Amino acid sequence: MQEGGKTVVLDARAKPSYAMTLGELPEKDWYSILGTAPSDSLTELKKKYQSLVLLYHPDKQSTDVPSGEVEARMQRFIKIDRAWKILGNEETKKVYALQQCDRELTQGWLVDAQVLTEDMNWNQSKTL
Repeated sequence: MQEGGKTVVLDARAKPSYAMTLGELPEKDWYSILGTAPSDSLTELKKKYQSLVLLYHPDKQSTDVPSGEVEARMQRFIKIDRAWKILGNEETKKVYALQQCDRELTQGWLVDAQVLTEDMNWNQSKTL
C-alpha cells in the first residue's frame, strides 16, 4: 500500500492501534451517543449498539429518505460505531473513564490562581 510516497506494509496479525481514537476520547460523551450510562454492563451496551446500528446503518435506509437526512444518518452511524469501538473494548473503556474523571476534576478548578485577602469576605459573627 502506498501512503505519501512510502510503502506501508499492513500486518493482519497486528493488534489494532487505539492511539487515534484515544486522542479524541475526552471530546465526546460516548455513553450519550449510545443512550447508555457508565454503570451499564457490556451486554446492555451491545444491545443498545445493535439496535442503533439497525436503525442508522446505511444499508438499512429506505429509498424515500431525503438526501440531507441520509447524510445526517450516516454521520450518526459513524458516531455510534466509534462509541461502540471505545466502550465495547475493556482497555479503551478504562482509558476513557480515566480521561473523563480527569476532565471533570480539572474542568471547574482554577489551577495556580491567586486569591487576594482583599477579595475574601470575613464573617465575624460566626465563630469556630
